[in-house]
Amino acid sequence: MNMKILANDGISAAGQAALEADGHEVLTTFIEQGELADFIGKEGIDGLLVRSATQVRSDLIDACPALKFVIRGGVGMDNIDVDYARSKGVVVSNTPASSSQSVAELVMGHLFSLSRFLHDSNRKMPGEGPSQFKTLKKTYGKGTELRGKTLAVVGFGRIGRSLAGYALGCGMNVVAVDQKTGSTEVPLALGNGASTSAQVNIVTLAEALPMADAISLHIPAQSDGRAVIDGAAIAQMKDGVLLVNAARGGVVDEDALLSALDAGKVRAAALDVFVGEPSPRADVCAHPRLALTPHTGAATLEAQDRIGLEIAEIVSQLNETATA
Repeated sequence: MNMKILANDGISAAGQAALEADGHEVLTTFIEQGELADFIGKEGIDGLLVRSATQVRSDLIDACPALKFVIRGGVGMDNIDVDYARSKGVVVSNTPASSSQSVAELVMGHLFSLSRFLHDSNRKMPGEGPSQFKTLKKTYGKGTELRGKTLAVVGFGRIGRSLAGYALGCGMNVVAVDQKTGSTEVPLALGNGASTSAQVNIVTLAEALPMADAISLHIPAQSDGRAVIDGAAIAQMKDGVLLVNAARGGVVDEDALLSALDAGKVRAAALDVFVGEPSPRADVCAHPRLALTPHTGAATLEAQDRIGLEIAEIVSQLNETATA
C-alpha cells in the first residue's frame, strides 16, 4: 500500500529515497504546529514523522482520525502522547538504535572539553588571547586527564552502553546506574575490525554519586517532572565532579546546578538539553563553567542516515502487517 508521509521535522536523503523507492510519497515541508491538523487532513497524510520539535498531543490525534502512524526519529517520545495515540489505533514507534553512537561521542567530546577547559579557553582566546596569553595559559594549566577517572553512566540503555565502550577505551573506570544491579558485559569496538568486551558494575544512584569523578545522564524525563539530579543529589557527589546531561531538559535542576558551579562543588558541566527548549535560560547559556550544545547529540550525518533508513524499515514492516 502506497502512503503519503509527512516528515515534518525533516528526514535524511537516504531515508527519503528508501521510502520513495517503496512507492510512498514523502513531504518534507515544515508545517507549523497550529496548522498541522488542517494540513494532515487536507493532504490525506497517512503517516507523520517527527523529531523533537513537533508535538503530537491528544488534540492533534483526535483531529486526524485517518492518521495511521507516528514515528519519532530518535529515542525519547515525550513529545508524543504515546498511550493515547495507540488507544486510538495509531501505531507509534521510534528509532532507538540509530543515534546511540553519535550521542556517546558528543558526551566524550564534552568530557574532554571540560577536563581541559577547552570550552572556556575557546571563548576567551579570540578576545583576550593576544594581550593575556600568559595569564590564560596559567588559568588553563590545571587540567586533568580522563584516564584512570571513574565515570558514572546514569541510565544504561543503548546510549549509556555505547558511552561506556568509549570511556573504557579511553582508560576510564565505568560504573552504571540502572534498574537492575549486578554486572553486565559491554562490547568494545577497537577499530580495524577488532573487538572485545569488558564487565561494568551496575550500582544504585546513591552508590554511584560519591564515587564518580564524572557523571553522564541518559534517562528519560520523569513522569512527575521532577529533577533526578537536584540539590540533594549534588550534595552527595565528589567535590569537583564533572557533569554532563545529554538526556532531557529538567532531568537536572538548573538552579541547583548553577549554585553548585558557583560554589565549586561541580567543577564544570555540559548541557546538550535544557529546560524550556528552544529558549534556554540566559544565565545558563552565559555561565563560564558550562559547555553548551543546542540539543545536537544525535545530529551527525551518519546518525541521520541510520535514522532515516530505520524509519523506512519500520514503515515497510507496518505495510507488510497491514497487507498480510
